[in-house]
Amino acid sequence: ERQAALDSGVSAISEREGKVIYTNTDKIVLSGNGDTITIPLVMYQRSNKNTCMHQKTQVSRGKCIKKGQILADGAATVGGELALGKNVLVAYMPWEGYNFEDAVLISERR
Repeated sequence: ERQAALDSGVSAISEREGKVIYTNTDKIVLSGNGDTITIPLVMYQRSNKNTCMHQKTQVSRGKCIKKGQILADGAATVGGELALGKNVLVAYMPWEGYNFEDAVLISERR
């Protein structure tokens, strides 16, 4: 699942080592090797599939970053891995005395 999340391009990944000197909701600024780079973050943009794209920073100011480290997560990732959720027990069955499959029941049990 980690490789699938990285290949999706949703997460912002560091291309080099450095230190975070500034971070907010729309950019991350890294300093290293005598220069600084700015990594722009996507903030509530519409995709071509009519979905919302958004990145949340996962690093804080003053943190040392290694090459390949996750800087920001997308809506479907947590810590650079897919956020798959939980298993749910679901039944598609008759409900309230009717005789056709007209209800989706979801259990709270695990």
